[in-house]
Amino acid sequence: MRDLIKSCLALLLLGAAASAFAQTPLEPQTFLPPPLPWTGASEALVAAPSDPWITPSEKTGLTDTPTYEETLAFVRRLDRASPLIQVETIGQTPQGREIVVVRASRDGLRRNAAKPLVLAQGGIHAGEIDGKDAGLMLLRDIAFKGKAGLLDRADFLFIPVFNPDGHERSTPYSRPNQRGPVSQGWRHTAQNLNLNRDYVKADSPEMRSLLYVLTRYEPDLYVDLHVTDGMDYQFDITFGFDGWDGRYAESPAIGRWLDTVYRPAVDGALKGAGHIPAPLIFGRDEGNPAAGIGMNAFTPRYSHPYGDLRRLPAVLVENHSLKPYRQRVLGTYVLLEATLKAAGDNAAALKAAIAQDRAHRPAKVVTNWRPAREPAGTFDFLPVRSEQVYSPASGGLVTRFLGAPAPALKVPVYVSEPAVEVAIAPAYWVPATKLDVIMRLRLHGIITETLTEPRTVEVEMLRAGAFTVGAPQEGRFPVNATGWTRETRRETFPRGSVRVSTDQPLGALVATMLEPESGDSFFAWGFFPEILQRVEYMEPYALAPMAERMLADDPKLKAEFEAKLAAEPAFAASPTQRLRWFYERSPFNDDRYLLYPVGREVR
Repeated sequence: MRDLIKSCLALLLLGAAASAFAQTPLEPQTFLPPPLPWTGASEALVAAPSDPWITPSEKTGLTDTPTYEETLAFVRRLDRASPLIQVETIGQTPQGREIVVVRASRDGLRRNAAKPLVLAQGGIHAGEIDGKDAGLMLLRDIAFKGKAGLLDRADFLFIPVFNPDGHERSTPYSRPNQRGPVSQGWRHTAQNLNLNRDYVKADSPEMRSLLYVLTRYEPDLYVDLHVTDGMDYQFDITFGFDGWDGRYAESPAIGRWLDTVYRPAVDGALKGAGHIPAPLIFGRDEGNPAAGIGMNAFTPRYSHPYGDLRRLPAVLVENHSLKPYRQRVLGTYVLLEATLKAAGDNAAALKAAIAQDRAHRPAKVVTNWRPAREPAGTFDFLPVRSEQVYSPASGGLVTRFLGAPAPALKVPVYVSEPAVEVAIAPAYWVPATKLDVIMRLRLHGIITETLTEPRTVEVEMLRAGAFTVGAPQEGRFPVNATGWTRETRRETFPRGSVRVSTDQPLGALVATMLEPESGDSFFAWGFFPEILQRVEYMEPYALAPMAERMLADDPKLKAEFEAKLAAEPAFAASPTQRLRWFYERSPFNDDRYLLYPVGREVR
């Protein structure tokens, strides 16, 4: 009895301790390593506390961020007070919130073709919200603080929050690896979609709103503002684009302009303001910087390679998550201002590069990438001091960063190499049965020719040999097919089908979307599940006698069958596989099983 009483008391005490722990919430951001000391000239950008146009975030010392309602109130107040600022609603989220774009221009809503138009967006991942607060400060300074001259040679479009529903799912616990703001939004939308995986498939209303902006306004430069995770290092503002050091660009002239004009201009501005810029950094071993970094290729589900295929200069910004929010916001302000200056000061060269690439008609496009085995060069990496310590929680060693600079390291850089390169057809024929695909092509601004009556044409079509359906991803079940074969066929496309010529600026994007071997094609995203299913079948009681007749009547078929039996024991041992082999060679076989229904026009 005494032992039982002791056990009960112990359980009661344990329960009380657990309850007390549950009632004491963990302090967010207290687990992060200490920040590096920082001060920079960009501190002068912060408004005085008494300024009537101080932004909501500045009121907190750039430690917190306003709600979406407060954000909209601020930009609409700017709109009412300044002729340079207009706010336009471009869409609605699944939860009913407005998505807005703010335009800063001396020309009002009229598009001045002589000026470059810069589009920047904040909050595509709504917990990574530095861009919003930096953009509000810059718009304020353009309207009232002497920076209207930026609009003499460039116009500015700014989406403060691309993911408003995610923005309002805000808690101090959304971004465990990020230092500030105090409360942070959510990475995904209310439909649990990651917008920076949605550029091609355009499933979300948010992405369709952005595509509306891209096709209506045709910006000359596009900046997507994020915050990264990963190892600690001294760099605070990192950014990248296709064309960095000449790599990956499907728009080669644009890539050169970004690399030789834009990159040094932004680097210089950031360094002059006290920041440490770097390319996009992906550590190969976050506890060992000497292992090198990856400067990897991305596919067009992401913003900057999508822009590259669209013939739109596109820049991905990834502020370093372990830097204080104030430092990150100020660095983003400097980058945005430098972007406007670089576009305005080099307008002719920027527009010439875009025109050159819009006239480019490549024969092939790289659709899939793989890691290269050997490093492509070296990089001067600026690490933070760290140590390996034993963690009783993990039972092993973990890296602890110590909040002090470490000596520079020259580390290897690993890149990507092409894994799949497809030939671009002169045109693609999409049947009227695929209205969802046709609609998305048009959303992207792709020119299509709609058939008003049926048309029979000779096309090349692809048939998959085998396929697997992956786990749910971004609201879809991705499909991976192998063993593709090509067939030349005369196909009749019904009224409402479309012919999509690739003799247009977005021709390479068309091929990336419609070639089924492309990892970001509509096929790979699961838009064609109907071709993966047999809809007719044959019972063994009928199939076996038919197979025996085929063997008796066709010596060539019989020899082929016997060779397969000898070469493949698993096939020989499977009655199902053997009978299916005959079915697939009979007139009863479904001719459209695994046949991708988009035709490639034959030259």
